[in-house]
Amino acid sequence: MPARSVIFRLLAAAPLCALGACATTASSEAEVSALRSELRTLRASQERLVERVARLEAHDAVSRAGASSESPSARPIPVKVEASAQESLGATPELAVVKLKPRHEPAPKLPTAVAVMEPDDEQMEMFISPAPDEGSGASASAASAATMMASNEDAGAQQDPDVLDAEFDKAVNMLRTGNVEGGVEKLRRFADENPRHPRADNALYFSGLGQIGLNEFKGAAKTFERLIDKYPAGDAMLDGMLRLAECRMRLNQSADAKVLYTRVVTQFPGTAAATQAEQRLAAIPQ
Repeated sequence: MPARSVIFRLLAAAPLCALGACATTASSEAEVSALRSELRTLRASQERLVERVARLEAHDAVSRAGASSESPSARPIPVKVEASAQESLGATPELAVVKLKPRHEPAPKLPTAVAVMEPDDEQMEMFISPAPDEGSGASASAASAATMMASNEDAGAQQDPDVLDAEFDKAVNMLRTGNVEGGVEKLRRFADENPRHPRADNALYFSGLGQIGLNEFKGAAKTFERLIDKYPAGDAMLDGMLRLAECRMRLNQSADAKVLYTRVVTQFPGTAAATQAEQRLAAIPQ
């Protein structure tokens, strides 16, 4: 009996053990399936996190590149708005301001050697008007002066040009050979008797030089003043102005000399006379 009871007990416990084993296997499979589903969930979450990190890194790189140097393509493109025809006519255009540097080049030299050309008698008659009658004495004196001037001019016009040139050269040679007084007198007479001759202004100039050599600065100043007033277009006019300023300096008239030098510089820039005037003007004490 006891052995049989033991066997029955074992037979009764066998199904329970089988059930227990089945229950253990089922619970293990459930846990494995749960772990697998959790693993899949973790993998999916990890992939999403990796994608998000990649996007954040790309965005951060773009931000740093834009902060360091702005790309030309990223700059805003200006939009040109066309104005209407009426607005464009009334608007003031914007002009570019261009600054030019002054050029320090000397002024071009101008020809100053101009021969004295007197107009014809027919042309002069168009501008000569009869003087009003102020008395018989004044009329007689004016008529006599005009007659004397006309006779002198006619006499000079009738002389041979070669003879006049020879007289001029002879008077200049007198200055060069030491007969200064005789040369001055001869040149002055040449200018008085031949006022229309092309060398009349040169005769006055050389006679003034002779007076400077004789230390007659007042007389030389008057001679150069006559040259400047009577022959402003002559080739000796500029040199005559320089010599007149020199006479003013010798006569202690430095203010008048400055005026003459300044006139040469301003009215005749670029000439040799203007260069000499600048040098002499700078040498005058202030």
